[in-house]
Amino acid sequence: MWEIRLGDEIDDYCVKCRRLTNHLIVSLLDGKAAKVRCRSCYSDHDYRNEIAPPSKRSEEHTSELQSLAYLVCRL
Repeated sequence: MWEIRLGDEIDDYCVKCRRLTNHLIVSLLDGKAAKVRCRSCYSDHDYRNEIAPPSKRSEEHTSELQSLAYLVCRL
């Protein structure tokens, strides 16, 4: 396996673009990417290991909004 270096390109989730995009490594910590720069919007952020942040809405709230009973009650 190859060693990562500053300037290498990796995939990561960009919070500003809200999608998985190509990023450049701008900071290393213990041989791992610490900060990256999005190649689409050029924003810098912590490396997220290609994981999107959790949704602000809870699953309970989302399923409640989608239920037919909730919609009928709201009418």
